[in-house]
Amino acid sequence: MSSIPRLAFLLIAWLSFGLGVIGVFVPLMPTTCFMLLAVWSASKASPNFARWIREHPRFGPAVLAWEGERAIPRHAKQLAAGMLALSMLVLALTVSLLWLKLALIGGLALLGAWIVTRPEPAL
Repeated sequence: MSSIPRLAFLLIAWLSFGLGVIGVFVPLMPTTCFMLLAVWSASKASPNFARWIREHPRFGPAVLAWEGERAIPRHAKQLAAGMLALSMLVLALTVSLLWLKLALIGGLALLGAWIVTRPEPAL
């Protein structure tokens, strides 16, 4: 891979990783989706960085569950459902255009349905 695409993938990996770490501490910010993006992009530019994320005690299990089984842990599903419900409530109270409100809430509802129907990792 030439240096410019490699650098772009590495930049995406580090930015995603940083956002994922912030998500550990900021309640409405996700962690796992950023870690998945970080691993994907790191695997293109820095396999060592991707391996480090997969082996990390905090971030690795969710990444490995998704990569191996396309599974989402129950606690992550519950957290995602709660955050989506809160987001829908905020949208319902703040968006004035009815069509936009319905479209956004409908999209979040579909996302929530998709998340909760994913399998849970095997023990």
